[in-house]
Amino acid sequence: MLKINDLKVNYGGIEAVKGISFEVPDKSIVTLIGANGAGKSTTLRTISGLVKPAAGSITFDDENITGLTPDQIVTKGITMVPEGRRVFPDLTVLENLKIGAYLRKDNLTEDINWVYELFPRLKERSWQLAGTLSGGEQQMLAVGRALMAKPKVMMMDEPSLGLAPLIVQNIFEIIKEINSQGVTILLVEQNANMALKTADIGYVLETGRITMNGTGMELYTNEDVKKAYLGS
Repeated sequence: MLKINDLKVNYGGIEAVKGISFEVPDKSIVTLIGANGAGKSTTLRTISGLVKPAAGSITFDDENITGLTPDQIVTKGITMVPEGRRVFPDLTVLENLKIGAYLRKDNLTEDINWVYELFPRLKERSWQLAGTLSGGEQQMLAVGRALMAKPKVMMMDEPSLGLAPLIVQNIFEIIKEINSQGVTILLVEQNANMALKTADIGYVLETGRITMNGTGMELYTNEDVKKAYLGS
């Protein structure tokens, strides 16, 4: 569904992404793992149109989408849950969800109800200001907001960052549930343990290059990956 071919991205004079290629099959969960500064978030930001690549191509559903604007990317069916959640603090939970659907012209009721089924806590706090939610609740809201665009592919940048272990477990269960309902997931995550146990396919990024790939379980049981990223 999503193909990245020889992608290069520069920040100032620094080459942050150095010619990476990978594929995200339809209805799969694919994860990019690696240390801080490896180029993971830059890759997502480039796919979403926030950063322009220096070279290479991004193909989605057999269409070249390289260089399209972020709103055009969303219209094609790719959304992103950004690192740090980025909810609108002075708007209610419901208003935040509706902003996720700002490019849609159809009825939102069914999808709002779906988000509330996934996250009952958001339904309870529907009229609460997003800035007063806990970190875990804000992450749920950020995921729900991305779903409101009815994406084919949802990219997630560090969804477990700063969350308590129980909330992290819940977020990954929700990721699997969303995927089971037909949404393809591209996940950037420093919690390599959870990411590889959840993903169908994994890629290891080191200083802007892909150094290893395989199924999630292959990487999870790989001795080099264990030493570098799983703390064992």
